Amino acid sequence: MGINNEYLKITGVNKFFEKDGEKFQVLRDINLTVKEGEFICIVGASGCGKSTLLRSIAGLDVEHEGEIIVDGERVTRPEKTRGMVFQEHRLFPWLNIEDNISYVLNEGTKEEKKKKVAEHIELVGLKGFEKSYPKQLSGGMAQRAGIARALVNQPEILLLDEPFGALDAFTKIQMQQEVKRIHKTQKTTMILVTHDIDEAVYLADRIVVMSSRPGTIKRIVNVELAEPRNRNNTEFLAIRKLIFNEFFAEQQIDLDYII
Repeated sequence: MGINNEYLKITGVNKFFEKDGEKFQVLRDINLTVKEGEFICIVGASGCGKSTLLRSIAGLDVEHEGEIIVDGERVTRPEKTRGMVFQEHRLFPWLNIEDNISYVLNEGTKEEKKKKVAEHIELVGLKGFEKSYPKQLSGGMAQRAGIARALVNQPEILLLDEPFGALDAFTKIQMQQEVKRIHKTQKTTMILVTHDIDEAVYLADRIVVMSSRPGTIKRIVNVELAEPRNRNNTEFLAIRKLIFNEFFAEQQIDLDYII
C-alpha cells in the first residue's frame, strides 16, 4: 500500500474569536494538504493562529468554518490517532514517569501495557527513570516523557506545539535530534509549531509560513537538504534567509545585517 498523499487535508478553514463583545478573525482561508509520514513545521509571528490551527487539527477546537480531514475522516473531536505535545509537559506531578505514560493507555492487558510503556520510555531515552517523578526531572527529560505519552497509543499523527520553547539552547538541540530520530524510525506524520526558524529548517520536509493575524498561509517552502542536516552549510542558511525574508519583507529591513 502506497503513501497517502492527502493524509491530512485542510480546506477553507476560517476561525473567529469574540472578546469584549467584538468578533475578530484569527485564521483566514487555510488550505493545506499533508502527506502520510511527512514532517511539517508551521512558523509565524506570535498571535498569527499557529497553535489555534494545531488545536483544530487535534480536534480540541472544532468551532471553525471549513473542514479538516485526517485519513478520510472529518475531525470533530479528539481521537487517540492524533497525539499532541504541548509547550509544557503537562505530566501529572503525583504519578511517576511510568504511570504518567501508562495512564493514557486504555487497551490491552496489564502485561501488554507494561511492555508498551517500557518500549516508549526506551524510545525517548528515559530508561532508568521509570520510577522518577516529574519534579525530579530536568525540563528536557520531562518533555521526553511528554512525547512518550503522546506516542504510546501509536498515533498516526503527532502534533507538537512549541515543545522546546522553554528549554536552554543545548537541550533544545538535543530534543530536536531526538524528535528527528523518532520521526525517522516511527514514520509518524508530524506537525510542529515553532518560532525558531533554525529548528524548522533542521526538522521539516516543508515549512508553512503564516502571516500576521488573521493568519493566512503566505508561502510553503520545500526543504530538500541532505541528511544529516548541517546548520552551517550554504543550502541550510539560504533556506533560513528565505524564511526570514518572508517575516521582514514588509518592514524593509536589510537582513544581511541581522542574519
